[in-house]
Parts: sequence; structure tokens; C-alpha cells
Amino acid sequence: MLRPTQWLVVTGGILWIATATLAVSGARQENHKKPKMIDQDPVKNATAKVERGRHTFRFDTFGDQAFWGDTLKLHQAIEGAALGGVGPGVSPRTALAVGLKVDIDALPDEIRGRLARGAISLDNPAVTLALLKLNAVLGVTGVFNSSGSLQSVGIQCALCHSTVDNSNPSLCVGAIVPNPGTGCIGHRLDAWSNRDLNVGAIVALAPDLTAFSTVLGVDQTTVRKVLQSWGPGKFDAELILDGKASNPQQVSDGVVTRTNVPGATLIPPAFGLGGVNLHTWTGWGSVPHWNAFVANLEMHGVGRFFDPRLENAAQFPIAAAHGFGDLPHIIPDDDLITSKLSDLQFYQLAIPSPQPPAGSFDQAAAMRGDELFSGKAKCNSCHVEPSWTDPGWNLHTPAEICIDAFQANRAPDLRYRTSPIGAIFTHTKGGFYHDGRFATLTAVVDHYNTCMNLNLAPGEKGDLIQYLLSLTF
Repeated sequence: MLRPTQWLVVTGGILWIATATLAVSGARQENHKKPKMIDQDPVKNATAKVERGRHTFRFDTFGDQAFWGDTLKLHQAIEGAALGGVGPGVSPRTALAVGLKVDIDALPDEIRGRLARGAISLDNPAVTLALLKLNAVLGVTGVFNSSGSLQSVGIQCALCHSTVDNSNPSLCVGAIVPNPGTGCIGHRLDAWSNRDLNVGAIVALAPDLTAFSTVLGVDQTTVRKVLQSWGPGKFDAELILDGKASNPQQVSDGVVTRTNVPGATLIPPAFGLGGVNLHTWTGWGSVPHWNAFVANLEMHGVGRFFDPRLENAAQFPIAAAHGFGDLPHIIPDDDLITSKLSDLQFYQLAIPSPQPPAGSFDQAAAMRGDELFSGKAKCNSCHVEPSWTDPGWNLHTPAEICIDAFQANRAPDLRYRTSPIGAIFTHTKGGFYHDGRFATLTAVVDHYNTCMNLNLAPGEKGDLIQYLLSLTF
């Protein structure tokens, strides 16, 4: 039976590849009851923690298949009526179109060859199930019956915070135009934000959204409409806390730029967090706080979570009404999340910064931009090198950065975080700032030029942008 605190959004998905037989189930997770062997050598211990953390990041569902499968019945939409589910099913082409990614290293050589020759149908949901059996879809686990039919589906951290490289560009089959430097089928890029992933559209496929409609106090049609409004690369983690589906007025530099903007925010990268105090766009807490928040409240895993700030009924009416600030007191052996938070954080902090592609920025201009960054442009006042955020309590009021308070008001401190800007080339798709309101870096620089009265000349703006494109952690 679903716990009253377990439901919401982030998504499950699927993909493809034919004639595979290796079944995968929730057993892919580590046994949380198995004691860890701690090596007293700190380097060996660190290596073991990284390896465990990577496994958790890539493959652990924390038991959330009970929600995505048993409650929402998302697996039935994936199968389609012809395979025992409902509706047309999810073909590989459909899955690619909503931004799901395939790990090419999980595919047998024979399958890779057939893909390259175009010998595998991309319009057959049966191919999607075969790919799930190979455990080749980033961030998604299929749970199969002994008969081979799909029994349930679960998700992992890697769903939203991973993509693949562009080593096989021809295999994107024209379904989407991936984020620059990434592809559809390739080698894993852990912790990159998947700005191609349409979380809302995937969740909206679920046959039964009663869990959401009941908590939000609206019908399922309305829930689907909200989910479908998010668009690629965005997710609304606060929807189940406050029920606010849209920003009435998006304001920048004192001007209303848009109205009724969906409340979803851009998926951020999960690398470059070493030395960074508060995590997420609005600084909810540290990395392990947010990992626990997401695993329990968004992925709907089985664990323990405590944050009394969610008891503020004026700010978080839904969370307060349903006790999200104090999730069930379960015995440790039933907690599939808490014991893994340390290793998961350790792995995230260990992920090296991606390096800007050769020729992706003008080096001479970037050198001039470096002087501007710490001088006339005043960027280094908040985006302090080399963590590219404020050391300490890295939050600022909406007025300080000249924008509206909508998203800040949905977090406990009513502020926006100084987001780390290293490796910014990895997440240019979808725009900048929490909601993508600035389509380009030029628009961002123009905004600060106005907000801070910087009086930057056109050439200086260009140099500053080249420097931003060169940054790493």
C-alpha cells in the first residue's frame, strides 16, 4: 500500500533494442543489509566509497518501483496493449523524442551492429522492452516477470542527471536535436544535466495519476496539463509542496517579460559541487540533504526524511498537510536510502569537471574576459573562483539580482543561490537562470549590465562571454 507521503514527479522511461534476453529487476540494487567492509587505508576506503556511490547513482531505485509501477502503472503505458499493457506503447522513437538516453556499453556487439545497419525497428514497443532487459536506458530499471513481461519500472538519479556523449550521432534518428556535445546513444556522462529529457511528458503517460490528483486536489486531466507544460529539461520539485503550477509574472530588471510561466525549473548538473554550501537553485540544503529529499519525496523511494521547515503551512500547504517534513519512522533494515547517502555524495564530489571542447572559445578574448570578470564586471564578487559560488552562505535576495521572487518564495530561505558556473558549456540548452528566462549568455550579461549598472561596452561583453565558456571546476 502506498504511503501517504509517497508520490510525485520525476520520471520513469524506457527505450529500445531488440532480441535481448537478460532480465533485470530490483535485484540490481545493492543489498542494503550487507555490512560494508571498511579498509583502514583512507585512499582504498575512498575508492570503495566512489565505486559504491557510482553504483547507487546509476542503478539504485531505492525501491521506488512500487510507486512508478504499482501505483502509477507507468509500465503498462510502456508495454502498450499489444504486449499486455494499455495504449499504443512506447516505441524507441517515442522514447528518444522525450530525451531518454541509451548506454552503448550495455549493448552486445551484435546489437550495436544491427543498429548501425538500421536493422532494428525503432517503432516497436517490444524493442523498448528488450532494451530495458539489457539495463541500457540511463536512469531506468525494468522489473520483469518470469514470463518476460514487464511487471514494474523504477528510476535512478541518473535519469535526470546523466546523458551520453555524441560518439554515435547517426543513431539519434532525427528524433531530437541533443544538447550540444551529447547524443542519444553513447557512453555515459554522469552528472550532466539531461536538458533533452521531458520529465513531465513521460509522467503524463502513466495510466493512473490518482496519487497526484488526490494530493493536489485537482482532477487527472489538470495534472496531465501541468506536467505537459514543463517542457524538455525541466522539473518542478516544489509542486507537491505548495501546489503552485505557474509563475503569474516573470520579471527581469523591473519589466514583466512573460506571464503564467510553468513553475518547473531547469535540471542542473550534479558535478562541480565540491566546496559548495547550499544545493539547488534556491539553496534548500547541502548535497546529502537534497539527495535525501529527492530520493524520498520525488523518486518515492523507501526511506526516512526529516525537514521541519516543510511544516510551514503558509508556505508549503500540501507538504504540511501530508507530513512530508517527517516521513515515517521505519526500522533501519527497511530504509533503502539513508545508508547510501554518504557514498552517493562522495561519488558526486569526485566526478571531474568536463573540459570545454577544443576551439569552443576564443582564448585571447577569454584572457581579456578574465580581467573583466574580477574587475569591471564584478562577477567574482559572488561567483568566486574556483568554486564559482559564494564561499559560505551562498544565497541572495531576488532584489539583489533584479528578478521576481516566485521561485525563491518556494524555498525556506526566500532567496536564490549563486549557481556554480564552471563547465557551463554542458548545460546551455534551455537557457540560463533557474527557469531558462535568458536564452543566451549574451542575454545574461546584458541583464547584469543593466542590473548592476556596469556600463560594459559591446566588446567587453563579448570577451566576458568567452571567458565564461572557458571555465571549469
